[in-house]
Amino acid sequence: MDNSQGSGGMKGGIGGLFGGGEYSNSELAGVPLTGMSPLSPYLNVDPRYLVQDTDEFILPTGANKTRGRFELAFFTIGGSCIIGAAFGAVNGLRVSLKETRDLGWSKPRNVQILNMVTRQGASWANSLGSVALLYSVFGVAIEKARGAEDDINTVAAGTLTGMLFKSSTGGLRGVARGGLAGFALSGAYALYSNWDHLKGSSPSPSSRLY
Repeated sequence: MDNSQGSGGMKGGIGGLFGGGEYSNSELAGVPLTGMSPLSPYLNVDPRYLVQDTDEFILPTGANKTRGRFELAFFTIGGSCIIGAAFGAVNGLRVSLKETRDLGWSKPRNVQILNMVTRQGASWANSLGSVALLYSVFGVAIEKARGAEDDINTVAAGTLTGMLFKSSTGGLRGVARGGLAGFALSGAYALYSNWDHLKGSSPSPSSRLY
């Protein structure tokens, strides 16, 4: 008898330190537990304090919930380099296997295949990385100059990137072709990113990449 009373007093004392006594099933029945598993009635914590009705992250004052162009620039440049290297390696492997098929499987052929894969991978990675770098720089500069972030920045950055990328090899005609290609690609991307809005539904801000 004394042991049971002592253990009950200890439980009550410990429970008082963490928010009071135990809760009955009737009291817990009215507590909203949306997205949570049922709590044990022996947990001496008020379940109402565990319900999350707001965002679980804190943003600085004036910060947006989506990433800006500057934050996405690193992802864009790195991803473009990786994609270019992978595509160039596959293309180099295809070309080298075609050009060295008369040599048979030998050491000279393996060396030629390795050189072609390495050279093509580096070339494509450099090209796509340069395009991504130019696009990111133009995008950030236009955003800072206009003080706004919209599809106009995307199309303008794509057009200027195409013009500058082809200016060193194609002359005025190359600049025009590059600008037209950049305008078409960036315009197609802007149309794709706003497709849900054009259909009448609101797009998710977190899924948009400028």
